[in-house]
This record gives sequence, structure tokens and C-alpha cells, in this order.
Amino acid sequence: MRKVTAAVIGVGYLGRFHAQKYSRAAQCDLVAVVDSRQEAREAAAAEVGARAIADYRELLGTVEAVSVVTPTPAHFGIARDFLESGAHVLVEKPITETPQEARELIELAARRGRILQVGHLERFNSAILAAEPHLRAPRFVECHRLAPYRERGTDVNVVLDLMIHDIDIVQTIVGAPVKTIDAVGTAVFSEDIDIANARITFTNGCVVNATASRVSLKTERKMRIFEDDAYLSLDLQQKILTVIRKRSPAEPPGPLPVTIEEQSLDQGDALQAEIDSFLTSIRSGRRPVVTGEAGLMALDTAMRITEQVRRSAAERRHMGEQADAAAT
Repeated sequence: MRKVTAAVIGVGYLGRFHAQKYSRAAQCDLVAVVDSRQEAREAAAAEVGARAIADYRELLGTVEAVSVVTPTPAHFGIARDFLESGAHVLVEKPITETPQEARELIELAARRGRILQVGHLERFNSAILAAEPHLRAPRFVECHRLAPYRERGTDVNVVLDLMIHDIDIVQTIVGAPVKTIDAVGTAVFSEDIDIANARITFTNGCVVNATASRVSLKTERKMRIFEDDAYLSLDLQQKILTVIRKRSPAEPPGPLPVTIEEQSLDQGDALQAEIDSFLTSIRSGRRPVVTGEAGLMALDTAMRITEQVRRSAAERRHMGEQADAAAT
């Protein structure tokens, strides 16, 4: 089996894990890791047995696939250069800084016949995969994604850093366009939004209530999905799926008018599964699980939420200034 030659661009906290997974993938030959920081690239290269390179441009036209795991502002330029050189690209979420940049990458990948996959890792979470066969027509979805504050990841706000995972999942399972968004949030430790809540209404009537915080005392990733005859509870961190469904007339009677099924799932390795899926798409020509279009859709909704949060904050400040002026 011919192996896909690959490189990882950016070997900070997450990029280092990408490099480890590529080095273990049977379908891949990891030839290089790239980072402008000498210590980071040399440490990662020594760990996975690859070349350490300071400038990604040295690799253009020499590798078949790359993971772009840099800060978000650099995603577009690096992904564009590799797509133009003929490489397949897995770019971390959010796909780019702006929807227009994402559209350009999607068009370029289509024109060059290359795979463009976006790193929405939760698509490969075992709880999400186990829930998929039970999903029929979600009516209401509640998402909580909480994490302690870390400097890492603050190049984007909490909506683009954390909530975007849940946005991608719910847009996939609901399968309808967004109709309206109501959102609030605020900065706490950083200069941008650190905690946010969004109520998203879809054109088919489904409503999603999503909360994301990076100033929590604990880590939590939970999703609750309500359908007309069922309730699904997903613990995405502990990998537990609970399905409560209305008992059908054909089933034997019980003390409750519902059936309850709880599954404790294997922790799995979502990042390895994501990278293996990317490599399989390259070899088979199959569409990736998370396409550029899916990344664009999640980014577009996240940007709308961000804009509404900032608008709400500006209105609150204006009202406060008016109140202060009236008091004096």
C-alpha cells in the first residue's frame, strides 16, 4: 500500500498531537513538521522522527497532504498555498477568519480536485457516532460546553473556539437553514467574548440553546436532544449516551411508559479517527466527513452569533451611559 506523504504545519499544543497521530497512521509517511519556533519544531520532529522546518513554503509541491494547525489568522494563506501546490488540506477549526476566505478555499479545492477537510473533532466523538442512528427529527437541543480559562486558544473568541463545535453538530443533525439567532455574552479574562449563550431557531422549527464558557471551574461537554417521542442525553466528555424513548404498543408493558437505554462507550481516539478519515478520503477520493462547506456553515453561524453578542454589549454600554448622564 503506497503511503501518503504528509506534514503538520504548526506544532503547538494541538499540532503536536496531529504529528503523533500521523506518525502512527498506517496510510501515512509523516515527512516534516513546521513551526517558526525552533524549540517547538525540533521537539516535535524528534518525537515523531520527521524533519524540522521553519518555513512551510519549503514543502510546497513536495507533500501530498498537510494539517494546518496554526493560529486562525494564518489558516487561509497556508491552506491556499498548499491547495494551489496540489496538496490535500486538513485545516483546524474555525476554517478561516471570514466566510469569504472559506469560500475561496472551497472553490480552490474544487478547482484543483483536492480534499479540503475541516477539523471539527466532535464529529468523531464516540457519543455522537452512537447517537446518530437514534436521531429522527430533533425539536429542541440544549448544549453546554464549559472549560477553565487558558491562554491557549484566545486568538479567537469563545464562540469560535468552543461553541462552534456544537454549532457544527446541531446544523448537521437538524439539516435545515438557520432562521433567527438571539445571543448574549461578555468578556471576563480576555479582550474578547469568554462566555456566550445563543438561541438558534431553524426554518423547520427546531430550537437550539447553546452555552459556551472558557471561564468555568470545570470542564463539561453535554448535549440534550428532544424529539417528539424521545430524549437523548449525550455526555461528550465521559462518552455516555442515554436514550429515553416512548414505549411502543408492541413492546411489553413496564413500570414507566418509556424505555431507557444507557451506553458507556469506548473513549476512542477522535483525533486519530479524524486523521485516518482524512487519509482515507485522499486515497479513495471520497468526500470527507467534515467538508469545507460544513466548516463554512459553522463559521457563518458563529460569526452571526459573535456579531449579535457584540451588538448587545454595545447596546448595554449605551444604555448605561445614558443612565449615568441622566443621573448627573
